[in-house]
Amino acid sequence: MRILGIESSCDETAIAVISGNKDILAVEKSVVLSQVKIHAKYGGVVPEVAARKHLEAIFPMIQNELDPQGKEIDVIAVTAGPGLASALRTGVEVAKTLAWVWKKPLIPVSHIEGHIYASWLNGEAQPVFPALCLIVSGGHTELILMQNHGVYSRIGETLDDAAGEAFDKTAKMIGLPYPGGPEIARYAKEGSPDAFDFPRGLINRPNFDFSFSGLKTAVLYKLRENETRINDIQFKRDISASIQEAIIDVLVKKTMKAVKQVNPASIILAGGVSANEALRERLQESARQVGVPLFVPKLEYSMDNAAMIAAAGFYRAKDEKNYLNPILLKADPNLDLI
Repeated sequence: MRILGIESSCDETAIAVISGNKDILAVEKSVVLSQVKIHAKYGGVVPEVAARKHLEAIFPMIQNELDPQGKEIDVIAVTAGPGLASALRTGVEVAKTLAWVWKKPLIPVSHIEGHIYASWLNGEAQPVFPALCLIVSGGHTELILMQNHGVYSRIGETLDDAAGEAFDKTAKMIGLPYPGGPEIARYAKEGSPDAFDFPRGLINRPNFDFSFSGLKTAVLYKLRENETRINDIQFKRDISASIQEAIIDVLVKKTMKAVKQVNPASIILAGGVSANEALRERLQESARQVGVPLFVPKLEYSMDNAAMIAAAGFYRAKDEKNYLNPILLKADPNLDLI
């Protein structure tokens, strides 16, 4: 079975074709056009600009990469949400049109589910159920227990900002360029993680929820205390390292606390922040200590892409109840995984 995936939830326009043989998936095509440089001058994603750039990019992609009759495609999977409304609509309407013209089944996919399924693109080594998923992205930080394909329960989530937001917003305070998360990570490599003792929100609470708003406030006050050092490169490195350490500390300890309670057969790290090297290493070491395998997507599938959407679509396509009449599909900016 060959699945066409379409992704346009934020500022990456992407299409991909994957093939599946039983449970082994192969990426045949994956094209991603990022708008990061365009939005960098605004300090963040501008929805109207993103939607316009999606329109400019997606049709040439389809014309250049796909047969005009869709002969090699069996099913179309598209990100239906969550995300920016105007951006989502571009991908959804294109998918609906192709499904109608090509007479192919159409499957809506949650963007978050796509991030989870990025770990199924690593080859023969695949997650085992039940799997505990730590989802960390710009807008989401949550712990999901995945009992089987498409069977999810949420056991923890952020009560305010997501970890990715905390990275981006504190980076902006420090004066680092957008996107802030990778910049914090870059500066942190030469900084001291113990330079500043930032709060770890809810880290000692018995639940699995997260909070990062207190960290942002603490960083703001620390910057005010050190106004004369704000342009000092080592100060930027040290405060970046301390911010990263605080965020990773919470993510890893909360995840491992959940591991002890739910006893998963595997752990999945998903979402754009999964590209953070320090987070990968810390979680890998913690998972090794308790003897639970950790699955992390390849770097090219950690960020927004269409191959992960196609992967999720592959498993949903096994049940025809997931097929949707193209006329009925609408983009849902608040689409929930559960």
